[in-house]
Amino acid sequence: MTASAHIAPVASSALTVSAITQRFDVSAPWLNRVIERKSRLFVRAVDDVSFEVPKGGCLSLVGESGCGKSTVARMVTGLYAPSEGSISFAPGEGGKPLSVQMIFQDPYASLNPRWRVFDIIAEPLRELKLRSTEAEVAARVVELLQTVGLAASDGRKFPHEFSGGQRQRISIARALAAEPEFLVCDEPTSALDVSVQAQILNLMRRLQDEMGLTYLFISHDMSVVRHMSDQIAVMYLGRIVEQAPTEVLFANPRHPYTQLLLDTIPDVAAPRRDREPSTGEVPSPLKPPSGCTFHPRCPQADQRCSAERPGMTALPDDSRAACHRVAEMLERMV
Repeated sequence: MTASAHIAPVASSALTVSAITQRFDVSAPWLNRVIERKSRLFVRAVDDVSFEVPKGGCLSLVGESGCGKSTVARMVTGLYAPSEGSISFAPGEGGKPLSVQMIFQDPYASLNPRWRVFDIIAEPLRELKLRSTEAEVAARVVELLQTVGLAASDGRKFPHEFSGGQRQRISIARALAAEPEFLVCDEPTSALDVSVQAQILNLMRRLQDEMGLTYLFISHDMSVVRHMSDQIAVMYLGRIVEQAPTEVLFANPRHPYTQLLLDTIPDVAAPRRDREPSTGEVPSPLKPPSGCTFHPRCPQADQRCSAERPGMTALPDDSRAACHRVAEMLERMV
């Protein structure tokens, strides 16, 4: 697909997301609301989210299931229109609209089971008229299959004849067929075995280096995003609570929620290390807590946290965090 959002002349960023919000109507049917005298009900799946993705880089959105990261991915690709805010892409090559493609989470559901692999990969070439003749289409399909580590003869097979990892390679080949400059990757390895995950991630890193691709990578796995990302943005209940360069975030996480996520990563050197158990459960997005939405689970929370929503505090190491404790620490340093 071609990015349908407003094209802005951004010099260093492939994508600029500014204060986007996504509301979904989750109300009961009209008749039920009349009988039960209930008002309409909305959920803010994404709430005032802003970030930039540099050209040729990889920004990862990470967080627990239901935090809104996949909704952001669908807004970026144009599957959802933002309720508020804006999404701006830099121009692509020759000033044309930036070409954006998406790699979906489930390789079993994202491929048409009735089509042979050749036709699945050839469809973007034909629809976008990227090749003039069927011979050129066939040559390009073979080239794409080999690029992702499959054989030319695999084009004659159906998706059910492949393993999960091979199907995801087919999905990547299909995305590359449209000659994209920007890929949105929505948990592309979460449905795969750990050993296969590593193969797919290494393939994606290689393709990024060879083709100069830009990635928006969605995941709940901190180990995966560390391998893929230049920058990581941590989401909680629809909001970004911390963003930092990858190694800065792992070395010095500022937000308590980020610290909680990092604490879930197994440590081979200290498998029996003491860890503080997290308190409470993730609140319902239908009724998010006041103030800082993480305050019911935060060991550092005080009365201010429950009453006042923290703004983003920029820090000297190119990171930022939405936490009153971080803002207070910075004030003491000045």
